[in-house]
Amino acid sequence: MPGPTGDPGEFDDALAIANAGRARTGDVAPRTASASPQAGAGPRADAARQDAEPRGAEPRGAASQGGTSRTGERSGDGAWFDPWHAPWGNNRREPQPEAAAVADTPDPAREPSPDPGPDPGPSPDRGPSPDPNAESLGLPNTPAPAPARTPHRSSPSPRSGAHAPWHVARAAAAGAVDGPLDAGAVALGPEALGRVLAGALTALTDLPSFDTSAMDGWAVSGPGPWRVTAPRTVASAGSAGILAGQGPARPLPDGHAIRIATGARIPPGASAVLRSEHGETAEQPDGSTLLSAPRGAPPGQDIRPRGQECRNGDQLLAPGAPVTPAVLGLAAAAGYDELWTYRRPVVEILVLGDELLHSGLPQDGRIRDALGPMLAPWLHAMGAETVGPRHLADDAGVLYEAVAGSTADVVITTGGTAAGPVDHVHPTLRRLGAELLVDGVQVRPGHPMLLARLGPAEGSARRGRRAGRAARPGRSVRHLVGLPGNPLAAVSGLLTLAEPLLGTLSGRMRAEPRRVRLADGVHGHPHDTRLVPVACRTDEKGGVVALPLHFNGPAMLRGIAAADALAVIPPGGAAEGEPAALLDLPWSSAGTAPETGAHGGRA
Repeated sequence: MPGPTGDPGEFDDALAIANAGRARTGDVAPRTASASPQAGAGPRADAARQDAEPRGAEPRGAASQGGTSRTGERSGDGAWFDPWHAPWGNNRREPQPEAAAVADTPDPAREPSPDPGPDPGPSPDRGPSPDPNAESLGLPNTPAPAPARTPHRSSPSPRSGAHAPWHVARAAAAGAVDGPLDAGAVALGPEALGRVLAGALTALTDLPSFDTSAMDGWAVSGPGPWRVTAPRTVASAGSAGILAGQGPARPLPDGHAIRIATGARIPPGASAVLRSEHGETAEQPDGSTLLSAPRGAPPGQDIRPRGQECRNGDQLLAPGAPVTPAVLGLAAAAGYDELWTYRRPVVEILVLGDELLHSGLPQDGRIRDALGPMLAPWLHAMGAETVGPRHLADDAGVLYEAVAGSTADVVITTGGTAAGPVDHVHPTLRRLGAELLVDGVQVRPGHPMLLARLGPAEGSARRGRRAGRAARPGRSVRHLVGLPGNPLAAVSGLLTLAEPLLGTLSGRMRAEPRRVRLADGVHGHPHDTRLVPVACRTDEKGGVVALPLHFNGPAMLRGIAAADALAVIPPGGAAEGEPAALLDLPWSSAGTAPETGAHGGRA
């Protein structure tokens, strides 16, 4: 995957393929006050038609790209809130009204369910509160109503006002749980990789724990020249000098030198290490050897003093730091045999659809399953432990049994979140008595995504050896993230709802976002946020820019396969040179590096 920098104007093959056959400026309309969202013919006609449709089901296989021309400034339908000021993760957030499901409006297209009683309404201790970010964004600091968390009774109609703003949905996902899962000790090794430190990593010893030679050469005492001492007079008998791993040596007399290896303990009395290539030896008439240094050997030269890297008790890493291979090495050097980490969230993947093939070429109206091979490694890169994917038929009873019996912390479904004849996710949630936290998001692609809170798993049945891995002690509340069936729409749901939820469950650091200038304008949706794949490149001035990629329709993966991030495009679009917030992908160079000074973990 290309990194964030590169030679201006030169792109890798994947990027060239992702933008093949399309002009760079073809994805954005001129910013004119008279531009009409209904502008007719041309390459954007399909996009404009999609934008005119109600925000409801995103049909499987749809490849249209939503958006209309940007007219003047951003849409007046609602002020654009900076999504990155929405707090999320690790229970470190300003008090916010909890984003919840939208109003309980009966939908005749969905399966009816008994009315459990009157809606209790908002909690009396939660009222409207001012937006803490409004002042910093130049917006009026007026209270906003706080939707109440209510059990899922009947699903809302797919109408414009029913879906949550993108930043609100993302904050709701992060705040759906109070904090990370239970913590425990894990052996220093591969099992610890991808977990998050539940406590600070402090040094158990000085590093280095003794004065150490940084080079092969001679340990010398005082100013030269020096008489080369026989090894047996300072080091252990039979040694060629002082080697790494040997115990303490006897003191080195003033004016003497002895051979020493890199990493060996400096003998008492030594003032410096003279590198082998900097020293000259000469045999003396009495048979001794005299060492001289034309460049000299100032005190402390090429000696790593005890405690140079850290002292015993120093904090090496803060809570919330992800365990990487380098962290394993640091912990080992600091004296650890195991690490205290949060448990990885367990995620069970349920891929829905009778039309999906699992091998071979698409045929007879059936298509290949693209999400099954993609989701497990993507979730693993987010720090989750995965079960599945399990492929389920479009059958309401089969889906109910799978969700009810899963003991995973999070269940992820693909497809079936709209209101079509075989979309069974909403009826299943009603049957389970689930609490719907987010039901549709004002984002393209992926607006039919949802987030629900489930009760404990029904019974103790396990679905084979693999599903048994999902059984874990600790909290019994589970969550379900419903992703749309279209591949890029599912990626949008993954980054909007699943990533913040898993970030809180795993205790991961909150990575501060980066804002990068757009190398080209991006066509916007009149009301919804757009998530657009971008590749990060270096421009002619040496700065990093985000190049929007084509093939970014809901059913397309060609653009995201060449991308480094998804750019968050506000309603109305963004012009060339305008900074955009980036959702870095887990494997991109920026996405894997935590921000310096970021805080994480539980207090």
